[in-house]
Order: sequence, then C-alpha cells, then structure tokens
Amino acid sequence: MASNKSVIGMNGIVVSSNFIRRRVSKNWQLYLFLLPAFIYFLVFHYIPIYGVQIAFKNYIASKGIWGSPWIGFDHFERFFRSYYFWQLVGNTVLINLYQLVLFPVSIIVALSIHELKHAAFKRFVQLVTYTPHFISVVVISGMIISFLSPTAGIVNVIIRAFGGEPIAFLTEAGWFKSIFVLSGEWQNLGWGAIIYLAALSGINPELHEAAQIDGASRIQRILAINIPGIMPTIIILFILNLGSFMNVGFEKIYLLQNPLNMIASDVIQTHVYRNGLLQAQYSYTAAIGLFNNLINFSVLLLFNQLARKSGNSLW
Repeated sequence: MASNKSVIGMNGIVVSSNFIRRRVSKNWQLYLFLLPAFIYFLVFHYIPIYGVQIAFKNYIASKGIWGSPWIGFDHFERFFRSYYFWQLVGNTVLINLYQLVLFPVSIIVALSIHELKHAAFKRFVQLVTYTPHFISVVVISGMIISFLSPTAGIVNVIIRAFGGEPIAFLTEAGWFKSIFVLSGEWQNLGWGAIIYLAALSGINPELHEAAQIDGASRIQRILAINIPGIMPTIIILFILNLGSFMNVGFEKIYLLQNPLNMIASDVIQTHVYRNGLLQAQYSYTAAIGLFNNLINFSVLLLFNQLARKSGNSLW
C-alpha cells in the first residue's frame, strides 16, 4: 500500500505527499524550467555559505577552512575598534541615504513618460533615458573623469565661460558623494522606470475616463489614480533597495577613488577589497562582509514588517 505521508505547507495547511507527487508529475515541464535557477542559487549562493566560518577563525591556507583554529569574535572586535570604522560606516550609510532620497526620481520619470501622447517622441524619450544603463561602469567612470577634468573637462569649460574658476571635482572630497550618486541616478533612472511603466499600463483606463468626466485635471488623476495604482510596486521595490542598503557599487567607487578624496569615498566594499584581496586578510574581511550582510538583512526584515501594515510586503 502506497504511503501517504503528510507535510505542513504554507499557512499551516497539511498537504499529502501523494498530492505533491501528482502536482509535480502534472506540471513537470514548469519544474524543469525552474531547475536551472534552483541549481544556480544552490551552487553559487547556498553551498558557499559554509565558508562564512572563516570569519570566526584564523584562516591559514595550508590548513584549509576546517583545519584553521577558531578565534571567536576577534576579527569583529578588531574592526569595531579600528580608527577607520566610523568613517567607513558613515560613508557607506551617507551614500545609500543619498540614493534613497533620489528613489522617487524613477517614479517621476515613469509618470512623465506615461503621460506623453506623441508616440514617436515617447519612444525617443525612452531611448534617451534607457541607453545609459547599457554603458559599462568602466566607460561611465572614464566619461565622468573626462567631463570633470579641471583643465579640459566640459564642465569646467562651461564654468570658465561664465567667468568662474575651474574646480577639481574628483580631488575635493566634498564633491565625491554628489558626483557618485547623481551620475548613478542619470545612468539608471530610465531603466528603473520600466517596472513602473509596466505597472501604470495595468491601471484600468476607465478610471481615468470617469475622472475626466468629473472634471479632474491631469495632475489630479496622477495623484488620485496613477500613484495609488502603482503604490504596491513602489513599496516592493523600496524594500528590495533597502535589502542592499549597506552595499555600494564597488567598481565605480574604486575607479573614481584617489588618495585626495579617500576620506569621502572609502566605503566598506573598498576596504574589504584592499585588505582581503591585496593583503590576503581573508578572515578579517570575511568578518566585515558578514557584519555588512547582517545589517542588510536586519534592515530588510524591519521594513518588510513595517510594509505589512499597508498590505504590501515581500512575505
């Protein structure tokens, strides 16, 4: 007699093993499509987690991960007590807060594009705003360095044309965060608007027709129909952004970084690169990375819990 074991599914619902087998055999093609993604995350994201233990060990390459001696939280204490701890955390947090302040820009771009009536002009605007996303970080960084050059950069040429003095933007620490965040916003605002445009296209046009009959202006319809209609999407994307709150794009910061702006540009990721890869302090930098990811995870849990009160959350 075939066994019919039961398992507890989501929301506490008891599901029989026979029911699961029938569902799998009926939809095996869908599970086959899911298999590559499952294998990818298993191999590259879950199996390597065992290596996190070196954050609590004095890793010695000749002894391997399992053979290296345990030292507890020594690496964490070293990082927390270091003189550069607050500078690294401060720069990382300030850059991410700066980016979060500009989070609505993509929403505004999507609402603006959605309201354009001329089809050809609408496609042109979409092309102009999307294109920078496909330019590599190396090229973007080279463009920024060239444009902001104090001698021949186009920005300083314009400043001199208006009678001003040239500014060495990339060697003055006070300019770094604005340059990094604003250039990143320019590169990604069109791409970030795609999801909002898709959400806007799903809003029932009859709502706009009814609002027009009632005499609502375009701004009133945007505020009363479009924004509430895409609010679940906004909340989900905002939570996802917060899930990487302590992560800053390493490549671009590293390419724009120099000794003169280090006080404003040095973040946790660049510190991990210098100490981990260049100085081979693998255990120490693994501890820093673990601390960084725990902060991200905590922020994600916190804001997801707050978002559940609005009825929209990741889980």
